[in-house]
Amino acid sequence: MEHRRLSALTARQHGSASLLLLALFAVPVSAEDSARIEALLQRIEALEARLRALETERQPEPAGSGTLREELLTGTSGSAEAPTPEAIARDDAVAADERLAQAVLGSERESKAPPPAPPPSVDIGGALRFNVVHRDFVDSSEGKYGESGLDVFRLNIDGELDNILVSAEYRFYTYMDTIHHGWVGYQFEDQSQLQVGIHQVPFGLLPYAAHNAWFGVPYYLGLADDYDMGIRYQRQDGPWSSHLAFYKNEELNSAGDLDRYSFDLVLDGDQQNEEIDQFNARLAYTLGLGSGCETELGASAQRSALYNSTSDRRGEHWAGALHLDSRCGRWNLQLQGIRYDYDPANPPGLSRDAVRVGAFGGSYDIAGSADVLVANIAYNFASPWPFIDQVTCYNDYSRLFKDGDGQLDSQINTLGCAIGSGPLFTYVDYILANNMAFFGNGSMAAGGEDEWRGRFNVNIGFYW
Repeated sequence: MEHRRLSALTARQHGSASLLLLALFAVPVSAEDSARIEALLQRIEALEARLRALETERQPEPAGSGTLREELLTGTSGSAEAPTPEAIARDDAVAADERLAQAVLGSERESKAPPPAPPPSVDIGGALRFNVVHRDFVDSSEGKYGESGLDVFRLNIDGELDNILVSAEYRFYTYMDTIHHGWVGYQFEDQSQLQVGIHQVPFGLLPYAAHNAWFGVPYYLGLADDYDMGIRYQRQDGPWSSHLAFYKNEELNSAGDLDRYSFDLVLDGDQQNEEIDQFNARLAYTLGLGSGCETELGASAQRSALYNSTSDRRGEHWAGALHLDSRCGRWNLQLQGIRYDYDPANPPGLSRDAVRVGAFGGSYDIAGSADVLVANIAYNFASPWPFIDQVTCYNDYSRLFKDGDGQLDSQINTLGCAIGSGPLFTYVDYILANNMAFFGNGSMAAGGEDEWRGRFNVNIGFYW
């Protein structure tokens, strides 16, 4: 009797849906069964509240269709059969599983995709440079208190795509235009590179054996900043740096063309020798790598054949170099010693004591064998002005010690500063030369003049 009163009270609390269960369970029940019934009725009431909310949000159904309440309770449209408690519990479990699955899938869909591969990167740059010059060995320059003019306009292309590298530069002067370099390469996973085309010959101090715009003796011998046509492999292993290269010929494959940037043996007059089949090797080790004081010690070797078009025979050439390049704090010290020898296969009657090199539209003779000394020092000052990014002052000295008896050495010294300000880069140099090419009657072979010549040179460049 007590359990019947409990059932009636529960029915009054839970409404019409509970009356069905009251009729179903209108028999004597135990206290344990009564607690189960009470829990089930509470669950049904919560489900009914959810159904009423869904029906309110749902649009009116077409005629003849069952209500959403009926569909959810029966699993079929228009059916009036009520689900069993076991079916309701099972449906809730299935719905929970489906929501969990959707949540997992949704999180996967929302996760960010891997970033796309970077697009091909090709940079186009260049420079426009002008000279202001005073030469104390040229009467017109003395009379006009100096000269000015275009130095060079150049265009550069540098790019990378899937470890394929490309680099090229073309230069325009007022009296000629020529390629500076142009190569295609591959970068391996260990960051070593293979380059094919016209590139810098790995010999001695790299990339330059001077700090100034005019360079020094090695450049005018073709033993610094020289570019030829071939293949080069370079590798960095911690403090070790190594280069191996082979060059089939000079960069233009036309040894008679004097409109070139770097100095090579040229076909001019009775001198008909050209460089072919050249091998280069360079090995260097850096002391204190990664510290504030790094010093690179290195050795270079170069050997090539010389083809003489008049005799149709081959001579030979070799060169070796030892160098030191120390960068400690703001100081940079460069030292280099070079030995070279040319043994051309000239026709009878033509001396082997000199060979002819050329570039920039002209040519001159150099000693067939000699020693070269380079001693450069530079200091990078902290700029006292906000609009100046860099001030580096230097003194670069180099000398050619010729083998011939009684031959006068050639030497050049440059005192100056390089000033960087945003895209502007300016060299202010005072150059003194003794028996050097391009300075009066100086000669880098036999003869010449034992007199110091001066050139004040301001080179202003805009880079992009």
